[in-house]
Amino acid sequence: MSHMEQAIIAGGCFWCTEAVFRDVIGVSEVESGYIGGTTPNPTYKEVCSGATGHAEGIRVTYDPEVISYAEMLDVFLGTHDPTQLNRQGNDVGTQYRSAIFPLDDTQRAEAEAAIERANESHNGKVVTTIEEATTWYPAEDYHQEYWDGEGQRNPYCMATIPPKLLKLRKSFQNKVKQGA
Repeated sequence: MSHMEQAIIAGGCFWCTEAVFRDVIGVSEVESGYIGGTTPNPTYKEVCSGATGHAEGIRVTYDPEVISYAEMLDVFLGTHDPTQLNRQGNDVGTQYRSAIFPLDDTQRAEAEAAIERANESHNGKVVTTIEEATTWYPAEDYHQEYWDGEGQRNPYCMATIPPKLLKLRKSFQNKVKQGA
């Protein structure tokens, strides 16, 4: 088995980004959580208030021999709107910001390059930030694998997630798991 790597990204509601990345080839695990804030061990309610400074993010464990970090970032930037500042659709606040949290200098350089690529197709309007990877706090258990369980009965998720999955399948056909 090859060496697994991790990526931490935030692109609005973590239920949505988690649902997308669970269907990406080479991804073995997706964990929803909080990053980039100042409150230790924040709760979902605290993060939703916007007062902690955290973003709702996902930590993706993946096989770089199957999908590169650069390709992961292209999928990320191509399946949410990286031009909306501190919001995705009806979710408004810094906790829904579009951000990449590189884990080393190589990932930082790749993040800068990915944003440049995204800017070419978004007329230079990408607002995705590159932020220091501060302490990662896993979200409460009921947020993990949300779309596969509760999410398909949640009207918000039913309105928001299928279009993102469609975008993944349409724009990144060769990056989607078989049967996903």
